[in-house]
Amino acid sequence: MKAYIFPGQGAQFVGMGKDLYEQSEQARELFEQANEILGFRITDVMFNGTDEDLKQTNVTQPAIFLHSVILAKTLGDFVPDMAAGHSLGEFSALTAAGALSFEDGLRLVAARANAMQKACEIQPSTMAAILGLDDFTVEDICKRISDVVVPANYNCPGQLVISGTISGIDKACELMTEAGAKRALKLNVGGAFHSPLMEAARVELEHAIVHTTINKPVCPIYQNIDAKPYTDPEEIKKNLIAQLTGPVRWTQTVVRMIEDGATSFTEVGPGNVLQGLVKKVDRAMPTASASIV
Repeated sequence: MKAYIFPGQGAQFVGMGKDLYEQSEQARELFEQANEILGFRITDVMFNGTDEDLKQTNVTQPAIFLHSVILAKTLGDFVPDMAAGHSLGEFSALTAAGALSFEDGLRLVAARANAMQKACEIQPSTMAAILGLDDFTVEDICKRISDVVVPANYNCPGQLVISGTISGIDKACELMTEAGAKRALKLNVGGAFHSPLMEAARVELEHAIVHTTINKPVCPIYQNIDAKPYTDPEEIKKNLIAQLTGPVRWTQTVVRMIEDGATSFTEVGPGNVLQGLVKKVDRAMPTASASIV
């Protein structure tokens, strides 16, 4: 079975999507439509901007969404048996699979980016990558800290990103290092994504999601919040809302997709970070079998 996976924030690079724009009339029309919907020429930033311009949350998230979705629409053989996206990538997966229209998907992603930016400004917060510890140890240390610190991204065995207040993350990094972590690295991000500190963003985005039409996708979408497959529009909405303050269970998602019959994973979007994570998850399973396309 063919699994298609869609990357999240961090996969962006200057020049992304330019080849699609130049080589495909369909892609060009969609990019220009996006410029109108967003109210600014995001293509100028994507194709010719600076790294700093592209790192702005209100640009980064729509840019990655556009690259992923437009690439999927121009792939001649895009026939997914299952799909999943990492954080922001979940919106790309849902749009590529027909659950969201192109216009609604882009508007939701823009609303999400703006809501997250506002939440970041309410309280300074951050994230850190913890390498070389098992999930249980990371979870246990997070629970022992009085400040808000939670697991945010279960990326692959031995790689978990935590999210929380700046003082909480500083303390967590110390304790993780003492517990034997190979690295406890604070990330250059604007806030504590996928944590309770995104509650204001969740409330704002909930209104937008509730009032957006979501259709049944052409294949099951394995959602971040619990790594389970969904096709029911109301359940998909509920999970999208919960995603902002809940963890991205990517390790569990890949395991579940392989157990459910995935034999190949194709990453759709900028970069190949998710391919690397899938390989690590697959190797850690009792019987490694999935191929990466």
